[in-house]
Amino acid sequence: MNSNLGLFCNQYFWRTRQQQEIDYIEDSNGSLQAFEFKYSKTKPAYFSKTFTEQYHPTITVTINTENYHDFINKS
Repeated sequence: MNSNLGLFCNQYFWRTRQQQEIDYIEDSNGSLQAFEFKYSKTKPAYFSKTFTEQYHPTITVTINTENYHDFINKS
């Protein structure tokens, strides 16, 4: 999606041996954005303290059935 918009970033998935994970990470010019995907809006997303303290993402966002269009169409 990003390349279609002319935006280029590295894309990652992150998981520890203890099974903490971040579903999707975008790295653009040294700025990390972390995303968790949940089907239900009411199900809480958890961003690992291990991840946030180590990598300092600029944003952490939960994507669900209510806001996924915004995520897909971001520019």
